[in-house]
Amino acid sequence: MKKVIKYSPLKVFALLLILLGSSEIYAQYGYGNNGYGSRGGYGYGRQRSSIPQAQAPAEEPKPKTAEELVDGEMPRITEALALNEFEQAVLSSILKKYVQERIEAQILKLPPEKMAEVYENITKRQDEELKAGLPLEKYEAFVALQKDGVSKTLKKNKKKKKEKRKKSKTE
Repeated sequence: MKKVIKYSPLKVFALLLILLGSSEIYAQYGYGNNGYGSRGGYGYGRQRSSIPQAQAPAEEPKPKTAEELVDGEMPRITEALALNEFEQAVLSSILKKYVQERIEAQILKLPPEKMAEVYENITKRQDEELKAGLPLEKYEAFVALQKDGVSKTLKKNKKKKKEKRKKSKTE
């Protein structure tokens, strides 16, 4: 004899609700792959390609040219030495010329003894040109600036100005 299974309408409705509801949930929330934005799934998150991407090598910073180096320092040098337009142009052109020579010498990667000799020669020629192109007091101030550095020279100039103000106020 056959066994007849009776289904109550409540059980059938619950079974249909579960089957239809689960397919709706899968459709709405990424096909069951851990919900929103799951890795490798089709969720709402950022989509990733299955093809691996090669990492672009980081670009090395390009070395500055002689012109960029000198132009970057000229405002501070001009302030420290109180140069006028003509003196500033003369100093800038001479420095650009000899900074370029130093850069070229570095590119050659000479042995240390030879490099020191080349630098000394460049410095001598630069000094001769600066003596000829600048007034004596400006040249001496530039030599002192090279020795002490721009920051110290600027500080010294500020102190001198303060002292002059104090003296003029007391008189």
